Amino acid sequence: MDALACQSIAIGGDHAGFLMKSELAEYLSTISVQFIDCGTHDVSPADFPLYAEKVSELILAGKVERGVLVCGSGVGVSVAANKIPGIRASLCHDSYSARQGVEHDDMNVLCLGARVIGPSLAFEVVKAFLQAKYTPQPRHQKRVDMINAIEKKALDGGYSAT
Repeated sequence: MDALACQSIAIGGDHAGFLMKSELAEYLSTISVQFIDCGTHDVSPADFPLYAEKVSELILAGKVERGVLVCGSGVGVSVAANKIPGIRASLCHDSYSARQGVEHDDMNVLCLGARVIGPSLAFEVVKAFLQAKYTPQPRHQKRVDMINAIEKKALDGGYSAT
């Protein structure tokens, strides 16, 4: 296996993602990745925004390098995580997108849909995410800077919801 660029992550998900999150925790242990499990810890109904926030807070606090979130489709956790300034989350169900999301877009949260892909593919996607490293080539850095400018404009009240 190629070297991992990321050695510590936070994982989380709602009840629909619980089983896959548990399987991912086992997988992460086998490849020696340190992780913090932010929950949920069973299949009782749970609200995905809570786990998106918990994982994101650990990243922003510098306690982990990246995060993995799981819900039924992966869409909900992606939407919720992207509301948090400094988080760049994306739903990926293939290794190419997971790798490129980090290498080109400095993605720091991978979102997965437990009702969309199975564990074997999820392991491959997570592995690609963990192996990838952001390399700020000028064209990629320009785009990340543009994303950061949009985020700053939003934080400064530059967009109004109608």
